[in-house]
Amino acid sequence: MTTPFPFTAVVGQDDLRLALLLNAVSPAVGGVLVRGEKGTAKSTAVRALSALLPKVAVVPGCRFSCDPGAPDPACPDGPHEAGPGGERPARMVELPVGASEDRLVGALDIERALAEGVKAFEPGLLADAHRGILYVDEVNLLHDHLVDLLLDAAAMGASYVEREGVSVRHASKFLLVGTMNPEEGELRPQLLDRFGLTVEVAASREPEQRVEVVRRRLAYDDDPGGFAARWAGEEAAVRHRIAAARELLPRVRLGDGALRQIAATCAAFEVDGMRADIVMARTAAALAAWAGRTDVLAEDVRQAALLALPHRRRRNPFDAPGLDEDKLDETLEQFAGEDRENGDDGDGDGDDDPDGPGGGGRPAPESGPEGGGDTAARPEAGAGGEPRPTGGGEQSAVRAAEPFRTRVLSVPGVGEGAAGRRSRARTEHGRTTGARRPGGALTKLHLAATVRAAAPYQRARGRSGPGLVIRRDDLRQASREGREGNLVLFVVDASGSMAARQRMGAVKGAVLSLLLDAYQRRDKVGLVTFRGAGAQVALPPTSSVDAAAVRLESLPTGGRTPLAAGLLKAHEVLRVERLRDPARRALMVVVTDGRATGGPEPVALAGRAARLFAAAGIASVVVDCESGPVRLGLAGRLAGELGGTPVTLDELRADSIAGLVRDVQGTPRRAA
Repeated sequence: MTTPFPFTAVVGQDDLRLALLLNAVSPAVGGVLVRGEKGTAKSTAVRALSALLPKVAVVPGCRFSCDPGAPDPACPDGPHEAGPGGERPARMVELPVGASEDRLVGALDIERALAEGVKAFEPGLLADAHRGILYVDEVNLLHDHLVDLLLDAAAMGASYVEREGVSVRHASKFLLVGTMNPEEGELRPQLLDRFGLTVEVAASREPEQRVEVVRRRLAYDDDPGGFAARWAGEEAAVRHRIAAARELLPRVRLGDGALRQIAATCAAFEVDGMRADIVMARTAAALAAWAGRTDVLAEDVRQAALLALPHRRRRNPFDAPGLDEDKLDETLEQFAGEDRENGDDGDGDGDDDPDGPGGGGRPAPESGPEGGGDTAARPEAGAGGEPRPTGGGEQSAVRAAEPFRTRVLSVPGVGEGAAGRRSRARTEHGRTTGARRPGGALTKLHLAATVRAAAPYQRARGRSGPGLVIRRDDLRQASREGREGNLVLFVVDASGSMAARQRMGAVKGAVLSLLLDAYQRRDKVGLVTFRGAGAQVALPPTSSVDAAAVRLESLPTGGRTPLAAGLLKAHEVLRVERLRDPARRALMVVVTDGRATGGPEPVALAGRAARLFAAAGIASVVVDCESGPVRLGLAGRLAGELGGTPVTLDELRADSIAGLVRDVQGTPRRAA
C-alpha cells in the first residue's frame, strides 16, 4: 500500500488546509471545492486528509458501512441485529472523471431480478464513500449525468438505483471534496452551491517557500516510509486536535450577535437562497471548536465568510469568485456596533489564536493570480489603467454591449458526442426511441422489447409458473436520444470595416451572449480572429468559456479584412480538433459583415475557402453585422458558400420577432 504524503508536511496553502480540517471537525459544513492552477498540491492535501480522520464504527460484514449504534433499517445487507460493531479507517473514495453511472451508484443484475425476483446488487462508489470522503479530481470535467446523481445523493443522503421498477436504496452521506483548474471550465451552479466552502490556491512566489516544497517532495520520493515517520508526531497531534474539536463542537455557542452578523453579511453580498447562512453558521462554530473555544467570535464569522461566500456570489460564469474584504469588514463592524448599542457584547472577545496547520485566526488576503477579492475578476475594457498604445490603424479594445439570451443554434443530424445541451445525439440518458440487442453489459433495459422477445419461447422453455423464463438473448437495450455538447468555433472579423465603436460593441455583446449560451449548453469553444495581414487563434478549443470572454474583451480592431485567412485558420483548427475528439461535432459561427479586402482577388479566395467547409459538411452560421441604410448582402452570400445559415444581430436574440429558432441548414457531407 502506498504511503500518503503527510498532511502536516504540506508547505503553505493555509486556507486549503484549514478548510479541509474544518470539514473533518464538522462534516455538516458540506465539503470543499479547491480551485487553482496545476501543481499546487490540491490532490496531495486532499488525499492526506483521510489519514487524520477518526476511525469509523461499522457493522461487521455490511458493505454499506452501517453504524452499529443506528443501523439503516433499509440497508440492502440488513436488517442488522443490535450488537457490538467493528472499526475501520475512514475511507477516501476517488471518483474518476470518466466513471460510468453503474460504477458510481452500483449495478443491479437485471437478468436475475426479472427471472428470479432477486435484488442482486453490486455497490458502487457512493456506497464505499458513506461516512467517509468522496473525492472528485477535475470535478468541473465530470459528465452531467454523474453530476445529477451526485446532487441527488448529497441532497438526500441516500442513493437510489432504479431499473424498470426494481429499486435499491442505501444510505450515502459523505464529505464531498472536489478540485479543479478554472482554465478548463467552470462548474454547473447547482453543483457549485453544494460545496460548503471554496478556496483558491496558487503556487507561492517566495523563493524560500518554493525551495522547501521541492526539498520535502524529493525527500518523500526517496523514502516515503521514512519521510512519513519523521512527521508522525505532527500527524498524531493534529489527529488528536480534530478529535478534541469534534467533542467540543456540540458545546459551542452561536449567539444572536454572531447570527445577525452572518445574516447581514449574506444579505450584503446578495447570495441566493439560505444555504450560505447555514454553511457560514456551521463553519463559524467549527472554527471556534478548532480554536478550543465555546464562543463564536467576530473573527470566526469573518473567516467563515471568506470560505463560504466567494463561489456563491457569482452572477454569471465570467465573474471571478471572491469577496470585497473592505465591504465585509464594514458589514461586520456595523452589526457589531449595533449589538453594542443594544447592550449585547456579541459572543465574547477572546484572544485565542492557537498555532497549528491552517491556524485558527484570520489569514492574510491571498495575493496569487487566483486570489480572492473583486480585483481578481476579469479586466473590463477601459478600466484599470490606460489603454495600450495602438498603431498602424489599430484601435483600442471596445467594451462589449450587455449580453442577451440568444436563439438556439444546433448542428443537424444525430451525433454521438459528449453529453451536453445543444444538438441531438444518441446518449445513455434521454427519451427512449427504440430497442436493440446490447453490445456489451446491459445498462438500460427496454422492458417491453425484452418481454416481446421472450414471450414466444415460454412453452418451449418449460414455463410452469407466473414468472417469465428469461434468457440472455432476450434482453434488449433501450436506445435513447438526448443532447450533446459541440465545439463552437467563433471566427470574428476584427478589421477596420467593423471598427465603428458602436458596431463593435454590439458585435462583442452578441459573441458574449453566444459564449454564455455555450457555457449553459456544456460546449467547448474556440476563438479565431482576423484583421490586418492575417488571422490568429486567439483561443484554442477549450472548455473554459470565461477564457474566451477575456480574450474577446481585449480584442482590438483595425486594418484590412483578410476573410479567407480567417476561414483557412478556422479550417485548420477544426481539422486538428477532429483528430483529437472525432465524436464531438463542430459548429462554426462567423461574425462578420462579409467584406473581404487585401491581397489579390480577396473575394474569390474567400469563396474558395468557404467551399471547403461546405464540402466537409461542417455546420456553420454567419452572424451578419452589416448596418446602415445601404446593405450589400455580402454576409448572406458568404453563408451560401459555406452551406450555412445567415442570421442578423437582431434575429440572434431569443425574444426577436424577426425569425424562428433555427437549426443550421444542410446535412453533413464528407469531402470528396
